[in-house]
Amino acid sequence: MLTNMLKYNPIIKIMHSSLVKLPTPVNISIWWNFGSLLGLCLLIQIISGLFLSMHYCPNTTLAFNSIIHICRDVNYGWLMRLIHMNGASFFFICLYLHMGRGLYYMSYKFHKVWTIGIIILFMTMATAFLGYVLPWGQMSFWGATVITNLISAIPYLGESIVLWIWGSFSVDNATLNRFYSLHFLLPFIILTMVIIHLTFLHLTGSNNPLGTNSNLYKIPFHPYFTIKDSMGFLLLLFTMMMLIMINPYMLGDPENFSPANPFVTPIHIQPEWYFLFAYAILRSIPNKLGGVIALFMSISIFLIMPLIKNNFIFTSKFYPLNQSLFWMMVNIFLLLTWLGAQPVESPFVIMSQIMTILYFSYFIILPLIMQLWDNLIFK
Repeated sequence: MLTNMLKYNPIIKIMHSSLVKLPTPVNISIWWNFGSLLGLCLLIQIISGLFLSMHYCPNTTLAFNSIIHICRDVNYGWLMRLIHMNGASFFFICLYLHMGRGLYYMSYKFHKVWTIGIIILFMTMATAFLGYVLPWGQMSFWGATVITNLISAIPYLGESIVLWIWGSFSVDNATLNRFYSLHFLLPFIILTMVIIHLTFLHLTGSNNPLGTNSNLYKIPFHPYFTIKDSMGFLLLLFTMMMLIMINPYMLGDPENFSPANPFVTPIHIQPEWYFLFAYAILRSIPNKLGGVIALFMSISIFLIMPLIKNNFIFTSKFYPLNQSLFWMMVNIFLLLTWLGAQPVESPFVIMSQIMTILYFSYFIILPLIMQLWDNLIFK
């Protein structure tokens, strides 16, 4: 039966050849699981979001109460809401680990795959921000106000762009409506970008811990890695359900249990935990425009990674300095995440500034170290 389906259906034939028979390096480790886990997270978010959209009301007077209605009155609405809310955190955990693996093993040598991946990261961050506004709690409202106001730092056009985004003279009903529309639309665009990401990956093949480009020692993706990915799926789902059942609001902000009030500003406005590193970089720059540029550069700077050239065929295992720099970068990222949740006062301001300098220094020091190492080996 499968043979007949492959014979008469070209789409199934392509999927079969690209997934089932995909030649995969035999030595890839558990760190390569996070690509497939991201696919699972995306599907969970789309499906749970679709169910939530059936009862959500994108109106400033109804949005907060519609969330309460979903959790209390709709059958398993509480489960859909908690899966969607915590699913975003799991999405970013997998995303950062996937990206960290790419940095450590220098997967950015696959230029097209890496570039599409960074674009997906930008779009995912935008989608998560838009979704955070929808419950219309205190932190949702003030987070939207603070972040959209950053655009006003753009010379000449900034104020006009902010008003155009708001659709009003403040974050109001029109803003909520368009944020809801974009939040619903973007995941399907991300899904399209993921397909493009996988297409380019299948043209080059996966990287491996040794960093070799040889086609030797490759095995079919199925059944060897489908079983491995299935184990990852079960572990992710188990962890997510444990969090939902035991402490579902652990990763959220208590301020969001209060409905949005434009006349009462929270003592400490901060985004969700997965944006805190970028938020710390934004706040560390005294100038508003400089802060916005630094915020944008904190992600877009990863696009320069494919420009780093090295003659050595192997990766970080044979670059001790690269390993040290990578783990320093991980510590800097974690410290920036912690600093983003602290108040804007001494000593946190100066610490954020130091960490910001070190964060961007990584992208200057790494190419120099690699060039020096290559010169020592190949001169």
